[in-house]
Formats: sequence, C-alpha cells, structure tokens
Amino acid sequence: MVEEGEHCGRHEFGAVQWVREAYGPSSRKATCNTHGQDSSYFLGWQEYEKNPYDEVKNPTGIIQMGLAENQLSFDLLESWLANNPDAAGFKKGGQSIFRELALFQDYHGLPDFKKALVEFMAEIRGNKVSFDQNKIVLTAGATSANETLMFCLAEPGEAFLLPTPYYPGFDRDLKWRTGVEIVPIQCTSSNDFQITSSALEEAFHEAQRRKLRVKGVLITNPSNPLGTTMTRNELNLLLSFVTEKGIHLISDEIYSGTVFSSPGFVSILEVLKDRKCENSQVWDRVHIVYSLSKDLGLPGFRVGAIYSNDDTVVSAATKMSSFGLVSSQTQYLLSALLSDKKFTRNYISENKKRLKQRQTLLVKGLEKTGISCLESNAGLFCWVNMKHLLSSNTFTAEMELWKKIVHEVKLNISPGSSCHCTEPGWFRVCFANMSEETLNLAIQRLKSFVESMNNQSHQQMLKSSRRKSLAKWVFRLSFDHDHREPEER
Repeated sequence: MVEEGEHCGRHEFGAVQWVREAYGPSSRKATCNTHGQDSSYFLGWQEYEKNPYDEVKNPTGIIQMGLAENQLSFDLLESWLANNPDAAGFKKGGQSIFRELALFQDYHGLPDFKKALVEFMAEIRGNKVSFDQNKIVLTAGATSANETLMFCLAEPGEAFLLPTPYYPGFDRDLKWRTGVEIVPIQCTSSNDFQITSSALEEAFHEAQRRKLRVKGVLITNPSNPLGTTMTRNELNLLLSFVTEKGIHLISDEIYSGTVFSSPGFVSILEVLKDRKCENSQVWDRVHIVYSLSKDLGLPGFRVGAIYSNDDTVVSAATKMSSFGLVSSQTQYLLSALLSDKKFTRNYISENKKRLKQRQTLLVKGLEKTGISCLESNAGLFCWVNMKHLLSSNTFTAEMELWKKIVHEVKLNISPGSSCHCTEPGWFRVCFANMSEETLNLAIQRLKSFVESMNNQSHQQMLKSSRRKSLAKWVFRLSFDHDHREPEER
C-alpha cells in the first residue's frame, strides 16, 4: 500500500520530469548565449586568471592590460581613511552608529550621501552644471544603471544606437536580460572615430531595415575604449538628432573625472543648458549614468547612479534599484569622504596628474617600439594602432596577432573587434591598473616581440630576394644558352 505522501512525491517527481523533458532543465535565459562571455574581451581575462603575473611568485605570467581599473591614487584614499577613523569605524561624534547602518534602509538612499555625490559630480565638471539630489537614483555600479535605463526606456526587441568602437560589456549590460538590441553607429579612424550626421542616419535606417524601433542613442563620454572626450559639435549633433527623431539619449559619463589634458570634458547637461532646453521635451529624454568605479578607483564598492529629469524614469528606476542596492555602510563612508571638499579638490587634481604621467609613459614607450596610439586626453587606457603588425588587413589576422600577444608575449589586451571596431588592427591597452615597473616590463615585452617579428619579416624578405635573384640567374643562363652563336665547323 502506498502512503499518501509517497504517492504525492512520486506524482510530483513525474510532473517535474515531464516538464524537464518538455522544456529542458533550465530557462531560455539561462541557456541563451547573448551574455557575451565568449567575447575575446572576456576570454583574455580567463587566460590571465590561469597564469597571472606576479613580480615575485610568477614573473613570467600574463600581465593584465585588459582591465580598466584606476589604482594610481589609492594612497590618497588610504591616507584619508587613516585620518578619519570615525568614518571608517562607522562612528559619528565618537559614538558607534553600526546598528543604525546595519538595519534595513529603503531604496531611496541616504540623503547625506546623495547630496555629497551630486556635489562631487558638479565639482568634476568644474561646477559648470549642478545636479538635483532628488533626481538621482543609486544603483550597484554603472552596469546596473545602464541595464535599469534599458528596462525603463525600451521594450524587448526595440533598439539603441551605439557609436563604435564601444565597451564590450555593453553587449551583456544592455541586451542580455532586457532583450533590447544594439545597432552600431559606424565610426572610423578617418576622423578619429568621431560621430557624424551620416553615420547616425545610416544606423537609424539600418535599424528600420531590421524592423527595429529605435528608442535612443547611448554614448560614453569620455569614450571607452578611445580615451577621448566628445567635442561640443558632436554633442550638439546628437541632441539635434534625438530631438528630430523623438528618442532618448543616455550619456555614460563614468570617466568624466579622468580627463587629464585638453580639450576639457563637456557634459551633455552643459550643452542642454547652453541650448536652453529646460522647457523642451528633450530635457526629459536625456539621462546621465555615473559611477565611482573609475574616478575614485572603487569598482568593488559598487556605487553607480542614474540622473534624469524625467520623474517617471526616476520613479521607476528607484523601484528597480531594489535589485541592486548600495549598502548603507558604503553610503555612510563615502558621504563623509566626498563631503571633505579639501580632500576631493586635491584628489581630482592629483589623480589627473598621475593619469597623464602614466599615459605618457605608455605612449612614448610604444612609439619607441614603432607603435602609435590615437591621441587621447582621458580614461585609463590607450587606443593602440597595430595594423602594421597584421599578416593581412582582416579580423582573422587581428585575432591571430591577439592570440600571439596573449600566449607568447604574455599581455592581455583587448582586440578592437571585441569593441565592434570596423577596422582590424586596433587594440585597447590599459595602463592604470598596475605599477610603473610592471608597465615598463609590459612595454619591454612588446618591444622584444615587435623586434622578433621585424627580424622574421626581414629574413623572409632576404629569402624572397635570394629566390628572385636565383630565378633571374637561372633564366639568364637559359637565355644565354638558347641564344649562343653556332659553333664553327
């Protein structure tokens, strides 16, 4: 006799087994391949993790130059923490507030932190613009901010236009869970990859050909991977374009504090105000993404933000932020740090100097190797031109070169194809996530590799020249033999 519970258990097991056989063990989202993890951008990370460089433990390992982290100013942050033990120890006026911070906080965020954050954002922009703390939504990093905006602004199957080359992670951040499509705005090296009116229109028409409704344009300013700031002309062009089409514009400005030389950074909000757009529809259709991951070098703190003048977007994004909150402890610590205006002023200035010095070190080092870079003024990386090292002007040749650099030279850099660049031979090379000594070693490794390639090329040319000379000599002998004077009899 079967007990009731046993019978129910068998029945449920059979039902589950039937579902698994009918639909598979996992959801379509779990098994789809749109995450982008198979991109060479992420594959390079995997190779690095198998054999990471360490000055002492593994000096022949792979040096990580595919990670845009800012490790140049940690000493400034650590000094502030040492001088402000109350903030680091979760105290206020010498009294512990640990319990208060440990208890539940709603998703609106701590008012003191939001105030300090918007003031820091304004300071980075030279106080040419100001931000209302009631229009900011806190998220767990810029990844969460960009995805949340996709959920707020577009339906699955609708599209955003992105200028190429763009950050490889956008294929994951914008598309994977939202179902939104990306249509590239094709930019080229002929004008240093700047956006043009014709490129915008072509991308819009391409989306229409694919029967995709365009909901907006997303830009990174300063650009990742180019390391350049957008010109005021480009920003005006974009605002005119989205106004004409009646679509949104997202400006990802997470590298705004890394601009280390002229021309300076111009925020999209500054251009909006210059055009006196406050009472127009486009005012509500421009949204800014920010983060402390790059400017302060705190990606592990997971602090991002959405800024929007659209109350509906702010309300919806705030509710969605429940799935990726910034901890109260993090907010409390950073509100104290960002409220220290003497510290932030010194940090912004000193960090820019260090970024400039490091970028110059990489650019000059590569120049001595015969490799040039796109002229840049921002970011934690350079956009490096290695076209002359390709065996052919193809993306297949680019991948062959990339594999040699990863496995033989032991440097993880990001190929341009992973950034959807239209031209083979470009690579993103990071310089701020390592010591100066490690960067010099990386440059030396690359120099030795290029010299080896040049030697091989020279040897091949010599062999080819010898073959041609031999062929000419044989031909001459044959010619002389066939055309010699007949012998006298």
